[in-house]
Amino acid sequence: MRFLDLAATSAAVTATSGRRAKVDLLAAALRGLDPDEIPIGAAYLAGELRQRQTGVGYAGLRDLPPPADRPTLTVGGVDAAVAEIAAVAGAGSQARRRDLLGALFAAATADEQRMLTGLFSGELRQGAQAGLLADAIARAAEVPLPVVRRALLLSGDLKTVAEAALTGGAPALAGFALRVGRPLAPMLASSAASVDQALAATGVPAVVDVKLDGIRVQVHRSGSDIAVFTRSLDDITARLPEVVDAVRTLPVREIVLDGEVIALDARGRPRPFQETASRAATRGARRRVAAGDASFTPTAVPIADGGTVLTPYFFDLLHLDGSDLLDAPGRERWAALAGAVDGSLLVGRIEVDTVEQAAAAFAAAVDAGQEGVVVKSPDAPYDAGRRGAAWVKVKPRHTLDLVVLAVERGSGRRSGWLSNLHLGARDPRTGGFVMLGKTFKGLTDEMLRWQTERFQELAVDRGDWVVRVRPEQVVEIAFDGVQTSPRYPGGVALRFARVIRYRDDKTAAEADTIDTVRSLHAGRPADAEG
Repeated sequence: MRFLDLAATSAAVTATSGRRAKVDLLAAALRGLDPDEIPIGAAYLAGELRQRQTGVGYAGLRDLPPPADRPTLTVGGVDAAVAEIAAVAGAGSQARRRDLLGALFAAATADEQRMLTGLFSGELRQGAQAGLLADAIARAAEVPLPVVRRALLLSGDLKTVAEAALTGGAPALAGFALRVGRPLAPMLASSAASVDQALAATGVPAVVDVKLDGIRVQVHRSGSDIAVFTRSLDDITARLPEVVDAVRTLPVREIVLDGEVIALDARGRPRPFQETASRAATRGARRRVAAGDASFTPTAVPIADGGTVLTPYFFDLLHLDGSDLLDAPGRERWAALAGAVDGSLLVGRIEVDTVEQAAAAFAAAVDAGQEGVVVKSPDAPYDAGRRGAAWVKVKPRHTLDLVVLAVERGSGRRSGWLSNLHLGARDPRTGGFVMLGKTFKGLTDEMLRWQTERFQELAVDRGDWVVRVRPEQVVEIAFDGVQTSPRYPGGVALRFARVIRYRDDKTAAEADTIDTVRSLHAGRPADAEG
């Protein structure tokens, strides 16, 4: 396929607002790819290069040659050129990389240059997120969408799923299974304002878990090999030796666990979230799932004297000694979990039949310093990567995980720092973000120093007053309510928004949506998301 045709699809998707029309455009492009081009083209349509590290930064994209008059590039040819750029190393590598990049851009037309710039910078804003591409793959291959979604969750690689679907159809997709050592997207919880609303969604009897104020982890063990992954599928094994040690003592051969790690004080109460986050920090960690690497990293580093010790607590079991448990109801998974893991490593959990029992569990969790509770249906399977009514979280305050879109230069006491945050909710229909307001409330001097450095790294437009940034950094915001506001494009704004913490354990794709915000404004529980 000509690279120009893929660039034209990207431009058309950008200009199209309807989901169905976007899917039709993407599906047509996928059908037009040769078999060996499918993984490459699928990656490009997702806004990614197949080579995740190329050595090309913003500076390398500034002085580019003029565009070519006619198209000569192919999808495979572009991939080969990018692979050559990514492989450059050693003495003189900077000049060699610049020459290769210049040759690639010199062969590209204006439209192709625009797409290449978006791919290299990671800013191909065309609204073709993974959900749309899953739909497009299903349509192009004429296979059921649930089959594509499940294969995508189990493989963690959209390129591989696209190739299997378009070359082997449903039978090829059915071959995807949970592989111990390769993480899969975790099941997520929707939100409710109260435990009675949560129980209305899950039904009774239900199980109420303590919601720890920690970091979500997924732990894989096969024999002596152990790997620990974050909710965003980063490998952080080397940062959590205490988790590795705890799982190594379990009397099992193979196991995949879902849980949290948390820093506790001498009384067993949670320490500030930042202490947990600093130990499990993932920036710069290698994403194994994206690279398709199913190997383990069993080596862990010792904890420095006086360092923060993290304690793991598990609440679900996805695989045990050769048997996948994803499709088993919760009560079966949890019974198996209790049989495989010592009770001291399990999240606090009770079964309830009434609102009063659930409310008591909620009050006890909050009194213990935890975030709240998660109410769960014992009949539900483990719906990897999905957010639905089977798990519903309840917190004692309104909080949202939002994305920083821009930041204002400080004045007065905050002069010299980047201060006031522009907050955005994710729009699942466009792949963009909807601004909800600004805040600098809750920012400590330490946070101001940190975010000034962080947002300088993410800056794409350094204005005299407002610095626009790549929408990557997630921040947890507490607020007192949602109000109608003609000032912002979504028609709503947060009341008395204040910063709780930065969420390096979440990506922008996992931020709360504008639909969630509008449902809170309407006075109903947040709708389940796909």
